[in-house]
Amino acid sequence: MAHVTREHLDRLLEQALLADDHGTLASRLYDVALDYSSGDVSRASILVQAAEEWRAAGQPARALECFQRALEDGGETSIDPRAGIADTLFELDRHDEAREVIEAIRRDGDVSAATAHSIAETLVAYGDLQGGHEWVTQALLTCDNDDPERVSMLRTRYRIRLDLGLPEDEIDALVS
Repeated sequence: MAHVTREHLDRLLEQALLADDHGTLASRLYDVALDYSSGDVSRASILVQAAEEWRAAGQPARALECFQRALEDGGETSIDPRAGIADTLFELDRHDEAREVIEAIRRDGDVSAATAHSIAETLVAYGDLQGGHEWVTQALLTCDNDDPERVSMLRTRYRIRLDLGLPEDEIDALVS
C-alpha cells in the first residue's frame, strides 16, 4: 500500500506530458489508485484523473470504469464523478443513460459549481444549448466571486447565450 503525495502525482503528470502518452499515464494512475493507502489526494480523485487520461487516450470504456470506481470509492473529488460518467456515456453514444445520470445529479441537489460547469460543457458539446445554459447559470449562481473558474464559466455562458440568440443580460456584462 502506498502513501500518495501531490508531488508524486505531479511527477507522473509531467513525465506523461513530456512523452505525450495519455494511455501510459492512465494506466500508471490506475495502478497508483489500486495501491493507495493514504495521501494528500483521495483515491477517488486519482481515479478521476485516470479516467480523464483514458478519455484523452481514446479509450472511453476504460474511462467509464474509472469514473464508476471513483464514485463507488466516495472520496473527495474536484467534480462529481457522475459528471464524467455522463460525458463518457455521451461519447459512447449512450445518450439516454447520460441524461439519466445528469437528472440524478440534479435531483440529488447541492451541486458544486465545478460539477455544474462540467455538465454544461457536456450538454453543449452534444447539442443541448438550453440545458447547457441552465447548468452554467446554476454554476455561476453557486460559485464564489473569487473562484478561479468563474471567468471560464462566464465565458461559457456568454458563448451559449450568443449561440441561442439571447440578448446580453446583467451576468453577461461581467465578462471582460
